[in-house]
Amino acid sequence: MTEALPSLRSGLAALLGLVRKAREACSTAELGFLAVNDTRDLVSYRQSALWFAGRGVDKLSGLVQPDLNVPYTQWLEQVCRTLATGGGLRQVEARDLPASLAASWDDWLPAYAVWVPFADAAATGSGERPQGALLFARDLPWTAHELGLLGEWAAAWRHAWRSLDAARGWRPWPVFGRPHARSEAPASRPWWRSRAALFLALVLAVAACPVPLTVLAPGELVPARPAVVRAPLEGVIDAFHVQPNERVTKGQPLFSFDEVLLRSRREVAAQALATAETEYRQAEQQALGDARFKGQLALIMGRIEEKRAEVALVEEQLTRARVLAPHDGIALLDDPSEWIGQPVTVGVRIMRIASLDDAEIEAWVPLADAIPLASDARISLYLNASPLAPVDGRLRYLAHDAQQRPDGNYAYRLRAKLDAPTTHRVGLKGTAKLRGRRVPLIYWVLRRPLASLRAALFW
Repeated sequence: MTEALPSLRSGLAALLGLVRKAREACSTAELGFLAVNDTRDLVSYRQSALWFAGRGVDKLSGLVQPDLNVPYTQWLEQVCRTLATGGGLRQVEARDLPASLAASWDDWLPAYAVWVPFADAAATGSGERPQGALLFARDLPWTAHELGLLGEWAAAWRHAWRSLDAARGWRPWPVFGRPHARSEAPASRPWWRSRAALFLALVLAVAACPVPLTVLAPGELVPARPAVVRAPLEGVIDAFHVQPNERVTKGQPLFSFDEVLLRSRREVAAQALATAETEYRQAEQQALGDARFKGQLALIMGRIEEKRAEVALVEEQLTRARVLAPHDGIALLDDPSEWIGQPVTVGVRIMRIASLDDAEIEAWVPLADAIPLASDARISLYLNASPLAPVDGRLRYLAHDAQQRPDGNYAYRLRAKLDAPTTHRVGLKGTAKLRGRRVPLIYWVLRRPLASLRAALFW
């Protein structure tokens, strides 16, 4: 008895040291390494393994990470699953396994091994399969003293593992309580005071909170009332005198037509007018001696007026060949080089002149986001060039019919007048935020999923 006391004392000291290391472990990986390697401070062994019912062999002694594809690990996995169907902590040998597994025992493990399972407190003694176990193997038989130390060490190690594993991610137990804890709750406690009921009430309260129904749509800052500059005559554009997004003043030349054809027509019309006037003078002189020529004077005078009108028309076209800006603003057009040399007809839109302080928001609302909007609903445009300074406005117009966009999708055109002048230039694009009526938070979250579900189920 006196000889066993030093051995018992050393074992308890080693157990206390291992328990302290388990409490100080910072991760489950460190704790698993401690179980399969540092347990040598408690008992002597040659090989050890950590096994879990859900993920198989997790740790092996002497290795940082076991290879699950090697034959040893695959055989050990089958051994652990077989031992898990038996009892609790016990010493095992090759004869305790099926013949198919026992035939390879001498190739992978020493003669004597000990199986140290661990499970939840609720499962202890209930006959359920353990959640995991430690397997130690060596060449000498195991003593009852060593088995007792391993049992205590496994219980302490499992407690530390559960603490670290629960800290890695969220668990429902803080809210709902553990299953066995709920069963042990006093029956006199009202159900509406339980954690589950309070949590459910909190979720319902948050889901019912009213929030503005908002949707996003592609938007742009566009001119509100631009002056459209059209082709005043039929001809060929010769040159542009302004560039895109250039500021122009009233009366400044914008573009001009080729005047060669107009000048030729003016010369022809002037020559025809001169000929008609000469004919009139000759007929006037002949009418003095012959009354028959007096009737021709009226006809010749009509031709003279016709030629004068043609000359005046050509002169007016020459004055309109150079198009001037109708007012101050910014010239909005695409590439001017695409217009030069192109024949145009009367009324073709060439460009627009937008006033510097005359801008509004234009957005294209997709069909799935066409929420009901008030007549003065708030619209905010978050420009890509300045996302932290939104442009705010009020709804002015929402199209009744959807239009096809260049990308092939249909959308409703929306226009909103600005609350205040903006320094951003016309043409900047961004994302428009539309605010509708207030709805419960749960509706705001599930509106699009429910619409997709109804379309999928034909409901």
